Amino acid sequence: MSKTTERPRAPKKPTSKSLDVAKTLAETRLVIEGVDPQIDGGRFAAKCVAGRPMTVRADVFSDGHEVIGAAVLAGQGKALAETRMVHVVNDRWEAEVTFDAVGPARFTLIAWRDLFGTWAYGAAKKHAVGQDLSVELIEARSILDATEAKGADGRALRALRKAAAGDGAVAALLSDDTAALMERIGPRANPTTYDRELPVWVDREGAAFSAWYELFPRSLGKDGAHGTFRDVIGHLDYVTDLGFDVLYFPPIHPIGSKNKKGKNNSLDATPEDVGSPYAVGSPEGGFTDVHPRLGAMDDFDALVAAAGEKGLDLAMDIALNASPDHPWIAQHPDWFEWRPDGSIAYAENPPKKYEDIVNFRYYNDDGSPNLPFWVAVRDMLLFWAARGVPNFRIDNPHTKPFPFWEWIIAEVRAQFPGTVFLAEAFTRPKVMKRLAKVGYNQSYSYFTWRNTKVELTEYLTELTTEECRHTMRPNFFVNTPDINPVFLQSSGRAGFRTRAILAGSLAGNWGLYSGFEFCEAAPVPGREEYLDSEKYELRPRDFDAPGHIKDDVRLINRIRREHPAMRDFTNLRFFTAHDDRVLYYGRFDDRTGSYLLFHVLLDPHAGSTFGFDVPLWAFDLPDAASVEVQDVIHGNAFTWHGKSHTLTLDPSERPYAIWRLLPPGAPR
Repeated sequence: MSKTTERPRAPKKPTSKSLDVAKTLAETRLVIEGVDPQIDGGRFAAKCVAGRPMTVRADVFSDGHEVIGAAVLAGQGKALAETRMVHVVNDRWEAEVTFDAVGPARFTLIAWRDLFGTWAYGAAKKHAVGQDLSVELIEARSILDATEAKGADGRALRALRKAAAGDGAVAALLSDDTAALMERIGPRANPTTYDRELPVWVDREGAAFSAWYELFPRSLGKDGAHGTFRDVIGHLDYVTDLGFDVLYFPPIHPIGSKNKKGKNNSLDATPEDVGSPYAVGSPEGGFTDVHPRLGAMDDFDALVAAAGEKGLDLAMDIALNASPDHPWIAQHPDWFEWRPDGSIAYAENPPKKYEDIVNFRYYNDDGSPNLPFWVAVRDMLLFWAARGVPNFRIDNPHTKPFPFWEWIIAEVRAQFPGTVFLAEAFTRPKVMKRLAKVGYNQSYSYFTWRNTKVELTEYLTELTTEECRHTMRPNFFVNTPDINPVFLQSSGRAGFRTRAILAGSLAGNWGLYSGFEFCEAAPVPGREEYLDSEKYELRPRDFDAPGHIKDDVRLINRIRREHPAMRDFTNLRFFTAHDDRVLYYGRFDDRTGSYLLFHVLLDPHAGSTFGFDVPLWAFDLPDAASVEVQDVIHGNAFTWHGKSHTLTLDPSERPYAIWRLLPPGAPR
């Protein structure tokens, strides 16, 4: 058999389209990837705080061994300002950028081959071993000739060119001053820009750092009478004395009478029963009206003004629940869900039933949004924002569509960019995180049910280190009118003190519902609900009753205000205490030299004597070093010698200890 050898084919000429692809690829010689923060490829905005640095990180590298440079381009207007990135390790680069104004911002990244930096790196190595640099000097002069600059840098460049032609050329070219100059003005080869601009939402500080106090205005009346907004004005000093900066009300609107709930959620209400404020709407009005027994709108305006004078922001509970008496049912029946038999659909969360509220309709049968209703909700929020309410706690947002909230929040922010939305969504983790992505500034969390050392450590590590840290800011409420935590039902006063300190020191935002400071915990038997719940009746209190923990609440709010480390939720670090009942952690801020340590006993029934290590390694100190420390609670200062120490905590005395570290070189 004969064997035929096929002659090689001549390669086809590349098409113009193929050459265009090559040119496009050539423009991205450097690699920029692993950008952080980047939420779903830029679909959603990362969050930061006005005036507080935001760290941007990315993997930046190229082929070969050339020196490269990288920068973040960030801004809030048309122009983007450049901030140089620094190499950290393993091609990971980072930079800090700061946005000054509340509102939208954006950033991208750029990288390039640093021609002069590459020259200097190689020339310095050759110079160190005495090699001839005559050719290298020609290369350096060529780079300088291709460099342009104006002003002071232009004058420095001209002087450098002159020095590069003289006897001291090598020393001049390899000096630190030259390196700094050329880093600013040197030519950039193969500049590569990241393929997208990434959005950022810049919040006011109150979105990331706040302390909320919740009360029912109707319970503040004298001698058991129905309270008013004017009564709340008389109670503002109490709230500020405890150190809170947000005063939060459940719904303050007219309450329906049909299927009105009686005490303890009874279906047999009497005419004297006040009903649940979550059943919004009656012939007296709806979501843009106030309950007449609380006062008139002028009284509400006076409350807003009085609170502002005392440094308090108001927060309103927006519960998109309509009572069967809400005016909208007659005016806009197509805004509600109806059953096949023609009856209106009441709210349910089987096996729970909410006979006093009915469901809104967010989408039409054809899948289109029920836009007139969306606009009505938007306008309602704008109405209250214009009256001076900067915070909205949204009831059960996870039962409403994500696109609805994304549109609503963006619309409100367009007119009131400082508005804070708190999502009351005790639901699945991914749903909670999605709500944060679509715009919620703060989120309820699972803290209420995290009680052990392992549970708290794992949960806080997730919240402070994973991607959600850029979007989901938890608000650690210790209790709510709906939730009487099982832990508190049997923990006594020590348990309330522990949970207050944990909430206030672990999170940037925290809050409590009135009654917590008096250790109220009587439950509906076998349930995580309050007996004689304030949701269904007036609950007058003696605000000077013995056995309270007001001093603990004042203490943690004072520490939060006075120590800069408490303002950044993500600086939390956990350390080892040799007892599983003790949570040991720190809040460290290297920028301000603010370093706090917390020991918290999680067992409210038995004390502990345990060993712990002072984190000397965090300050590059050896194990035998000494560090000054201040007892933040009592104010006395002393010195811890060495790493290992022992501490005793007794729940009957104080179930926590708080220390301020003063390492060498830290500001005093």
